[in-house]
Amino acid sequence: MGAKAELGWTTEGEDGRKRHVYAQHVSDTWRFYERPRRRGRDIEWIPLPDPPLHDWLALLDALERGHVRRRFKPRDIVVVRKRIRELFPDHPLD
Repeated sequence: MGAKAELGWTTEGEDGRKRHVYAQHVSDTWRFYERPRRRGRDIEWIPLPDPPLHDWLALLDALERGHVRRRFKPRDIVVVRKRIRELFPDHPLD
């Protein structure tokens, strides 16, 4: 992790334990990965094919904060908002 097209954060998993997540921007899609600990050679990133809403919202928050510092384009934010609306139509965004 560390490239401009990658963002990472730490959240609590469903089991109450810490989990580390990162999202990678590839073309017009975002790929999510997680792992239970931050460091260790034997720990691999596991792909998340269907990330939960709170991971999408964490990504959106990171993009909005990065946009202020000109790290991300406004189009990136629009694309993620659109994807959240498609995947979670019942969630009130904004």
